[in-house]
Amino acid sequence: MKRAAGAGLKIDVLVDSEHWRQARAASAVVRRAVRQAAAAVSRRSAELAIVLTDDAAIRRLNRDWRGVDAPTNVLSFAARNTCDRAGSRRGNQFQTHNQTHNHLGDIVLAYQTIKREARREDKPFNDHLAHLAVHGCLHLRGYDHRSDAQARRMESIERAILRGLKVPDPYAATRSARARFGRWPAKPPGTERARAARNA
Repeated sequence: MKRAAGAGLKIDVLVDSEHWRQARAASAVVRRAVRQAAAAVSRRSAELAIVLTDDAAIRRLNRDWRGVDAPTNVLSFAARNTCDRAGSRRGNQFQTHNQTHNHLGDIVLAYQTIKREARREDKPFNDHLAHLAVHGCLHLRGYDHRSDAQARRMESIERAILRGLKVPDPYAATRSARARFGRWPAKPPGTERARAARNA
């Protein structure tokens, strides 16, 4: 019997900006996208949080955690010692209803930037939102796009997940994930943190 997508995944969605009232389906879209992504790369029970916020809040996070004083579409904050695709040591576990869950971290999404990008790229808002939620979830699972090889691998996995969500290939008009997301810049001195923020 095939396991349901995202079984064993606990997702908390926090709406942290009034802007998201214009996107009534957003919570359902990100939940579905993250469940699909999690099921594609791991069968372990886990927990994560998704924060739906605005450009001002994500700009502060981007500045404080990555040294980039500008808004971005999505940031992923992986919890220390979380599960990765290589099956490395896991931490931050807790007991809930007699089942051990692994806290993966947080995905933060900024409404205005996502809306601008969707409009500029002539994509439905919910399709672009789903893609960014998937991308953020893959970062929590240890995937990255710092090198060309990593970008190709991550992009391929995203395409497969999004096909299952009936979302068109978001990279059809670009040559690589880096053309859209760029490499994660080196951390400025003095910005060591317990959790690393990944820009998507």
